[in-house]
Amino acid sequence: MSSQVDIKKLEEQVRQIRILIVEMLAKAGSGHPGGSLSSAEIITVLFFHILRQKPKDTDWPDRDRFHLSKGHTCPVLYAALAERGYFDKKELFKLRQLGAMLQGHPDRRTPGIEVASGSLGQGLSVALGMSLAGKIDKKDYRVYCLMGDGEIQEGNIWEAAMAVAHFKCDNLCAILDYNGFQIDGKISDIMALEPLKDKWMAFGWHVVEIDGHNIKEIIEAFNEAADMKGKPTIIIAKTIKGKGVSFMENVVDFHGRTPNEDETKQALQELSKDKEKRL
Repeated sequence: MSSQVDIKKLEEQVRQIRILIVEMLAKAGSGHPGGSLSSAEIITVLFFHILRQKPKDTDWPDRDRFHLSKGHTCPVLYAALAERGYFDKKELFKLRQLGAMLQGHPDRRTPGIEVASGSLGQGLSVALGMSLAGKIDKKDYRVYCLMGDGEIQEGNIWEAAMAVAHFKCDNLCAILDYNGFQIDGKISDIMALEPLKDKWMAFGWHVVEIDGHNIKEIIEAFNEAADMKGKPTIIIAKTIKGKGVSFMENVVDFHGRTPNEDETKQALQELSKDKEKRL
């Protein structure tokens, strides 16, 4: 993990990742923009500041492990992996093409992907296995798992949450992209999660609540998780679905609908203006 933090540089990287998300999904004509855009800051901080990694040596035994449990939002992960140098960025624009490396859910054909994902609710169990393997092998790598808020309505998540705490997996940090929407509508209407902090605490977790678009808060939360001993940490990151593109923000339709040509043009213009505001 880098000891120096350049917040503006990370914010600019977030903007670039959002641009790539819009471009690759528009080219593909299918995919999930809403949750990809909402987790851009989280993924950026992980891959450009927190994770111990070697992009050209993806089997390095001492690497930190990251698992995207909500696999349908893989465009944000693909963009970060390409920007980080795991593979050529031209692969992004073959997204979801038959035979291409980057499919609609992550799999092991893609450098940097630890485990295939897509079936919601399973990711925390996968992360638990990675965490226990590290402890058994006496490795000091850390494990990170990003989940969606609709996803944690799945029972398997809570079975895993109980087990992670039971085995005192303090090398595991879960992150919840709490954007308030799932494919069918608002989380609060479909299956309310609150009081969410209390639930995770009752299961034996250390809980940190943050603004999931604030780079400084995200970094501080990951640092706090790394310092926590004896119990796992979950970072509940409050985010905005479709963040960064005005007409996508908090619009459930963009959970799984890609922008048309005019919408793509508008989205890219907005993201370009965002750069101008930062300069």
